Amino acid sequence: MKSPILRILLLLQALQICAFANSAVVNLSHYDLMRPDFVTMKNEGIVGIIHEATYPSFQRDAQYVFREQAATRAGLLWGAYHYANGTDPVRQADHFLSVVSGAWSQADAASRPAGVLLVLDFEKNGHYPGGTMRADQAVAFVERIRERTGEYPGLYSGEYHLRQVLNSPKVTAAQRAMLTKCWLWIANYHYEPRATAPWDFWHLWQYCGDGKCDLPRAAYPISVANIRKAERNIFRGNRSALEDFWQNRAWQLGGDKRRRESGQKLAADLQVVDRQPGAH
Repeated sequence: MKSPILRILLLLQALQICAFANSAVVNLSHYDLMRPDFVTMKNEGIVGIIHEATYPSFQRDAQYVFREQAATRAGLLWGAYHYANGTDPVRQADHFLSVVSGAWSQADAASRPAGVLLVLDFEKNGHYPGGTMRADQAVAFVERIRERTGEYPGLYSGEYHLRQVLNSPKVTAAQRAMLTKCWLWIANYHYEPRATAPWDFWHLWQYCGDGKCDLPRAAYPISVANIRKAERNIFRGNRSALEDFWQNRAWQLGGDKRRRESGQKLAADLQVVDRQPGAH
C-alpha cells in the first residue's frame, strides 16, 4: 500500500503532467536535416509547426517551401519565424514577409495554409553575421509587421536573454509596452519560465531544444515522429484554445476583413522590396 505522502507526490506529478499535456507545437529549421514525417506528427498529437523562413543575412531557409506544403497537406497549422540580427529591422521585416508570402503563393489550394503565424526570433545571435538585435530594433520590426499584415507577431527568446535585455536602462517603458503587444514564446530547458515581465505570462514554452531538456521524459518528451532530438513546445491551453489562438493571430494571406491590403498587392510590393540590391 502506498503511503499518504507518496500518493500526494504522485497526484502532484499527475496534475503537472495534465497541466502541460498540450505539447502540441514543433519548431523546425534547415538545421533539421531529416525529412519530417508530418503525418505521424499529427497522429502523435502535434497541432502546429513553426518553421524558420529567413535568417541573416537576408537568407531564405531552403526547407521552408517544401515543408510548408507537406505540413499543410498533413493537416497541421503553419507558422514562420525570422532569426534576427542587428541590421536594418524594417528591411528584415520586409524580407521575411516577402519569403512567407512568396511560399504561400507558390502552393496549390491543397497545400496552402489558411493563415501563417508569424514570429520574431529575438535571441542572442552568436553564429550569424550582423550582431544581436536591440530592443529598439525589435520594436521597429514588429511595428513593420503590424503595419503590413494587420497582426503583431509573436516574440521568441530565451528567458535569461529576455530578462537581461528588457531590464536594461537603455530600454524605455514605451519600448517594453510595444513589445508586449506581441504574444510571448519563451525558452527554458530546465523548468517552467518564471521571469516573463513585462508580459504577465507566456503563451508558448519551448521546453526542449535539439533534444536538450532537464525535465522528466514522461511528461516532457524530446522526440516526435522521426525526429529524435526535436524542438518541442507547450501551449498554455487545450487543443481547441491553441487552434483558436493560431487562427486569431495568423496572417491571413488569402484575404481577410482585418487586413488593410489585398494579398496580391502585398505580395507584389514585397517582391519589389526583395529584388532591391543586396537582397538574396
